[in-house]
Amino acid sequence: MMGSFRRAQFRLQIRKIMWIVLFWLLLSNLQIIYEYLLMKDIGYFPPEYHFQTYFFVNILITVTAALVAGSLLTLFLEDWFRNQPYWRAIFNVLAVYTVSSVIISFSGNAVLRSIQMELPIYHSQVRNSALDYLTSMEYLKNFILWLTIVFGTIAALLINDKYGPGILKEFLLGRYFQPKREERIFMFLDLRDSTVIAEKLGEAKYFEFVREVFRDVTTPILYAKGEIYQYVGDEIIVSWKVAQGIEDTNCLNCFFAVQEALNRKSQEYLDKYGARPQFKAGLHYGYVMAGEVGVVKRDIVFSGDVLNTASRIQAKCNELGVDILFSEFLLEKLTLSHSSPKPQKIGNMQLRGKQEKMVLYTM
Repeated sequence: MMGSFRRAQFRLQIRKIMWIVLFWLLLSNLQIIYEYLLMKDIGYFPPEYHFQTYFFVNILITVTAALVAGSLLTLFLEDWFRNQPYWRAIFNVLAVYTVSSVIISFSGNAVLRSIQMELPIYHSQVRNSALDYLTSMEYLKNFILWLTIVFGTIAALLINDKYGPGILKEFLLGRYFQPKREERIFMFLDLRDSTVIAEKLGEAKYFEFVREVFRDVTTPILYAKGEIYQYVGDEIIVSWKVAQGIEDTNCLNCFFAVQEALNRKSQEYLDKYGARPQFKAGLHYGYVMAGEVGVVKRDIVFSGDVLNTASRIQAKCNELGVDILFSEFLLEKLTLSHSSPKPQKIGNMQLRGKQEKMVLYTM
């Protein structure tokens, strides 16, 4: 199971990096074309200017910079923004950007001067020309321009985090401006023994405990293609579009990946808080109405009986002494692999507030 999640993690990171490369390449090429048209309009080109050479070197520098920056943002700096105060993360990004900008600009300009001068890249004239570029107004202009683009990229990643992967795109496209009916899978994750832990730790310490737990379980949820719909106290509501939820049995594997992530840090939690976090989960599948609500704080909201039912299923976990329960309706949608644990039928159960009984399973 963890192998599939590592592959999902790798694919997601590569996809982010590639989007950054394509976006930066588009912006940098637009800049080169704009400068060319501007010089053409005033009727002046510097003697050493050659559009094809500049265009080629621009692509080389941009792809290199985007790969480096995209890798840093995706693999390292994104966690800084999630786990540190913004001012400290911004300072770290500024420092990394400055160092990277100097190295990449010097290297790229050395390649350009080497081509223009028809000299080896290690020649002193090439080196001195590249160093002169770092003290020029052109470099300052590009430094400020690309610093703005870097922070714009970070802002897009943070907004994507705020709404959840894919949701920002839905907002921009206005997909949910008019309510629509969708098939979705919901999982209600509830922290076990939360009242006892809260009484033991006190309000402030318990808040830190819950915040750290939520941070640690976010990664396996995202790599299982889950959308974090809401945080409700010490409960997390996760949602999947049906195709993504049943793919590789993501909706069920997600729960076990969450438990595994917490188990890896169980001793750390015990030493710090005197408690080991564990979740119980209830899952159900069905139709909901989805649409945008709110004016000042606009959000996408789901409404339907499937949410109430998933919540009631999760509430049965304590009574039945299990960690996970899911409906027969959901099980019928899934294709379990031979290596997956076999679902165990609990029986036809009465859910609180429901007239009809429902067949529930556990694993």
